[in-house]
Amino acid sequence: MSSASSAAFLLLAFVLANVPFFTDRFLGVVRLSRPKSLVLRLLECLIYYGMAGAVGFWLEQRQGQVAPQGWEFYAITAALFLTFAFPGFVYRFLVRRGA
Repeated sequence: MSSASSAAFLLLAFVLANVPFFTDRFLGVVRLSRPKSLVLRLLECLIYYGMAGAVGFWLEQRQGQVAPQGWEFYAITAALFLTFAFPGFVYRFLVRRGA
């Protein structure tokens, strides 16, 4: 991957990791009758992780040969995605409103 597409991909992953915490709509589209629970937000993060992985795979395939990935790759990228989601988590659950 070129450096520009790598930077764009990391920015996309950061945005996707934080979307569940900035909206009460499921996947940013479906309005729910109640506010989303933490479990639903984590499920949404998992879906966005898959979407980011598909975009990353597509970018890598477009650049040439796709490198083989084992379980270690997925463990590290999932940890990175959760780290990217931390600002949204802090905003939603730890920052006091009106304080």
